Amino acid sequence: MIKQIIRRTQVDDSHLPDNLHPLIKQIYARRGVVSNDELLLNAQQLIGVEQLLGIGQACQILQQAFNDKSNIIIVGDFDADGATSTALMMEALSLLGFSRHSFLVPNRFEYGYGLTPEIVDIAAQQQADLIITVDNGISCLSGVSHAKSLGIKVIVTDHHLPGKVLPNADAIVNPNQPGCTFASKAIAGVGVAFYLMLGLRKYFREQGVFTKNDIAEPNLAQLLDLVALGTVADVVSLDANNRILVAQGLKRIRAGKTRYGIQALIEISGRNQQRLVASDFGFALGPRINAAGRLDDMSYGINCLLAVDLMTARAMAQELDALNKARREIEQGMQLEAEQIFNQLQLEQVEDNQAQMPSAIALYQADWHQGVIGIVAGRLKEKFHRPSIVFALAKNGEVHSESEIKGSARSIPGLHIRDLLEHISSQNPDLITKFGGHAMAAGLSIKRQNFEKFQQCFQQVASQWLTKEDLQCNLLSDGELPLGCFNLNFAEQLRLAGPWGQNFLEPLFDDEFDIIQQRVVGEKHLKLVVQKNQQLFDAIAFNVDTKIWPNASAEKIQLAYRLDINEFRGKRNLQLMVEHLTCRE
Repeated sequence: MIKQIIRRTQVDDSHLPDNLHPLIKQIYARRGVVSNDELLLNAQQLIGVEQLLGIGQACQILQQAFNDKSNIIIVGDFDADGATSTALMMEALSLLGFSRHSFLVPNRFEYGYGLTPEIVDIAAQQQADLIITVDNGISCLSGVSHAKSLGIKVIVTDHHLPGKVLPNADAIVNPNQPGCTFASKAIAGVGVAFYLMLGLRKYFREQGVFTKNDIAEPNLAQLLDLVALGTVADVVSLDANNRILVAQGLKRIRAGKTRYGIQALIEISGRNQQRLVASDFGFALGPRINAAGRLDDMSYGINCLLAVDLMTARAMAQELDALNKARREIEQGMQLEAEQIFNQLQLEQVEDNQAQMPSAIALYQADWHQGVIGIVAGRLKEKFHRPSIVFALAKNGEVHSESEIKGSARSIPGLHIRDLLEHISSQNPDLITKFGGHAMAAGLSIKRQNFEKFQQCFQQVASQWLTKEDLQCNLLSDGELPLGCFNLNFAEQLRLAGPWGQNFLEPLFDDEFDIIQQRVVGEKHLKLVVQKNQQLFDAIAFNVDTKIWPNASAEKIQLAYRLDINEFRGKRNLQLMVEHLTCRE
């Protein structure tokens, strides 16, 4: 996919404090920071808990459950957001004085997503009085209805977009439900769970629960490491509120105030705890937790986060690391097959005089692994800059269903993938069995025999909804980095100026350099030494096309890169992390 570097325009930054480095000041302004208050990232600036619709009702139900010593079962999701949400709810309830609570996480291969009637039956067997969903539930109409029919109360906490009908739960806490004025619509599932626990602590304080029961009022800030991890791993937009949550969690982790499970995951991934940044959640810790849900049972990831000693946590982190390595091997094979299928489809289109790349990608193969399709869809989206859906046979226990396939979707800016699926479903009522998700990611199920029809509808609607500009892969650059900024001091300032993430992008720079050295390391990574104005810089580009690189005839190169600090054996060196490279004549 040809990428085009677009330089961001200069904007007015006079409203930001003069003690900021001039370039960082401009970077903030370009990302929409409108006041100094947004840069403080203090917990006191978080949106008030009272703005969440349904939180008062949920707190009343939870106090009654506390008084009755009810059996509470938390039903989570099988990704990192769901795992951190579940672990947070388990620990918070203990801190608040609850004594009977446990968790269930649906195995994706046996039960699928969310609070299904089958999961409700398991909760009923465990004598649940109250079910609390975390990171799911807003689309689980039949599951909630089944629980209510069995006399089990249900509190839904979720952040996904609701459908036209809400579940008949006793309370719903979701900023995206109709009528909710909570400003951070992008909050992750773990953030919603955290807010509910904040609300419950306030409610218990006002009702005198702590005093009557001789319970020390807990400091729930100790849960912010989980909130930060789940928020970044779920790739939600880092709006002002989410940035505070992530920044506060990072601050605690860097200071050594984190749980054993996160400490062990940092160690196994080779990260420096004192210098941890938000991207480490997304690229190092999150994938290891996710691997449990993709290949095995997410309960293992949750138990790692809940480990009560470092030795146990380290053993579980090693198991998660092994699962992640196995996941990568499966993913690489599937991605190669998916690219080959897509390239073949393009060749067939060329033969039919349809030279243009389709506006969307939908692929299916019977032997693909259901737990990895989301990652492969994401890789296709990144490589071809097209909304992508990858399907695999639905697995029920140890048996694959030959009639149903499950898809995982990833989208590009300009296309709301859940809205697109809803549109297709409304126009073709029997085509999609079920679906859910949000703007950039979604999941769905269809009948195997309907794949070709769905593929056609998906590509057709995407082509109607996407503009030519949407389909152009643009890299937004902050321009040339002044030579005086090529140093560890400025690189450290950039790191601390975060957290960077979705819709608050880490600064990207572009410039032309002379090539001094180039060599491939590993399978497809290119290490470079480049020169600018007599200064030498190390650079690395991942997953390059080895048919093009190394290029012995290339003397000059155009790089789009991020400034990074490489730490190896106690030494810290400046490094350019290359996002895109092209030869210059």
